[in-house]
Formats: sequence, C-alpha cells, structure tokens
Amino acid sequence: MAVSQGLSGPISARERQRGIVMVAASAVLWSTAGLFVRMATLDTATLVLWRSLFAALALGGLAVARRGPKALTGVVRSGPVGALFVGTSVVSSTAYVLSLRLTTVANVMTVYAVLPFVATAIGFVWIGERVTRRFLIAGGLAAAGIAAMAGASAGAGDLLGIAAAFTMTIGFAVQLVAIKRHGNVDVIALNACAAMCCVPVVLPFAHLFIPTPMQLVACALYGTMTTGMAYVLALEGGRRVSPGEAGFISMLDVVLGPLWVWLAFAEAPGLAVLLGGGVVLGSVIWYLATLPPKDDADYAAPVPVRAEVDLAG
Repeated sequence: MAVSQGLSGPISARERQRGIVMVAASAVLWSTAGLFVRMATLDTATLVLWRSLFAALALGGLAVARRGPKALTGVVRSGPVGALFVGTSVVSSTAYVLSLRLTTVANVMTVYAVLPFVATAIGFVWIGERVTRRFLIAGGLAAAGIAAMAGASAGAGDLLGIAAAFTMTIGFAVQLVAIKRHGNVDVIALNACAAMCCVPVVLPFAHLFIPTPMQLVACALYGTMTTGMAYVLALEGGRRVSPGEAGFISMLDVVLGPLWVWLAFAEAPGLAVLLGGGVVLGSVIWYLATLPPKDDADYAAPVPVRAEVDLAG
C-alpha cells in the first residue's frame, strides 16, 4: 500500500471556486432523490437494492475505466480510512431512502438543513477548521429560514423519518470532514464499494422481483445521478472548501427537493415551508454571489494533513 503526503497550505481562489461549483451541482442532483423515490413506488429495501446495483455498476465501471481494477481493490486494502467512508456512506444513503419513505420530502430537507452546522462542529473538533464572517451571516439567515420550515413540520407519526434524516445528515457531515482530513482518497471507487456493500445489507429484506420499466428507470436515475454523481461531486468539491461551506451550499437541496416533488406529485408544502425555503435559497444565493475574487482574510486554510493512504494500492 503506497503512502503519500496530503496537501497542506492555502487553497487557491480558483480551486475554491471550482469546489463551490461542484458542491452546488451535487446539491441540484441530490435534490432529485425525493422525485425518484416517489416515481419508483417500491418499498425501502427493494428500492435501496436496485438503486445500489445501478450506482455500483455506474461508479464501479467509471473507477475501473480510469484506473483499472486496482481502484476497487485499493479500497479493500485501505483499512480504517476506507471503512470510514464506506460505512458512513452505507448508513447515510440507506437512512436517506428510509426517511423519504416515512415522512414528507419537506420534513427531510428541514432536518438536512442543519448539515452545515453539524459539519462545522465536527470540522472544528476534528481538524481545527474555521469559517468566515460571511459564512456566519449567511448561515444565520439560513437558520431563520430553517426555523420557519421546522415550525410547519409534521407530528409524532413522522418522528422515525426525522430520526432517519438526522442519521443521514450526521453521516454525510462526517464524510465532508473526512475528505478534508484524508484528501487523497478515490471518491469514485469508495462510493462504488459503498453501493456494493448496500446490496447484501438490504437483500434479506427486499422483494426479489423485476420492477416495471418505469420503476427501473427511476432506480437507474436515482443510482447514477443522485447516489452516484452527486456524492462524487460533493466529496470532490469538499476537498476544496471548508466542511461548513460545503454543507451550507448543499442547502440548495433543502429548497429544490420539495419543489420537484411538489411539481410532479402535488406534495405541496405549507406557506411557512415556502417562505422559509425562500429565505434559505436567498441566503445561499447571496453567499455565492458575493464571493470575493480571493479568499477572505479571515478564511483559514486547511490544517496540514499528515501521511494519507493512497487507494491506488
């Protein structure tokens, strides 16, 4: 197993802007999850099974095309680093589907909206990451929108779905911080292996039949776009920005997710959810639109990273 030095020192303004675009694109892709879950009309375990198969095929094929079979075998030999990424991915992606089955998309997105704050807290404790004053201002505005949305969320019957959504949020926050701490990992190979690992986990609980063509299309789009490329873009972008910023930009999902389901399935959110979502979206747009040409003076570069595991084997 080869060992190389991770990156240290400041992230360039250009790289940071690339990271912001990648994370924003991942949020748009991720926001389609509720749409595909509703389209598939499958139980949770069966949906996770087919979604994972499509994600494993797409990402595994891409990883092998780029680096050969060693890309996947390197994950197996990576030890705790690979186990951390694969384990949290399996838990968070499965919890996401479960939450969308148990409660409304708007409620799931309300819980997911705490991602930047969870990621910032984990990043502060784990790698000493700091954020800018602009982030705190925009985050405060977004928090007000989240509070408005939460005030309109559902009752006791949705508690299980809300708990699953929070589990998913914590898992993804850990991944955002881990990609900064272990920046040399191959996220495509890792997510391919995570999708493969989901299959035996849910297989005993899934209904073993061939879904309809429409259900297969929904699962394929969910697996390749939402589980596959969205995860890859989020983690690749997460190398270039702070965990808090990555989580904050991902809040675009909070607004777009309920919107797609509302337009396609008339799962209409209440007025408070719409107003709160507008505040969240506005704070993200303001933050992105006012990015300086160079990093703010109070933006801290990532802490130096010690020797990292090279998953190339």
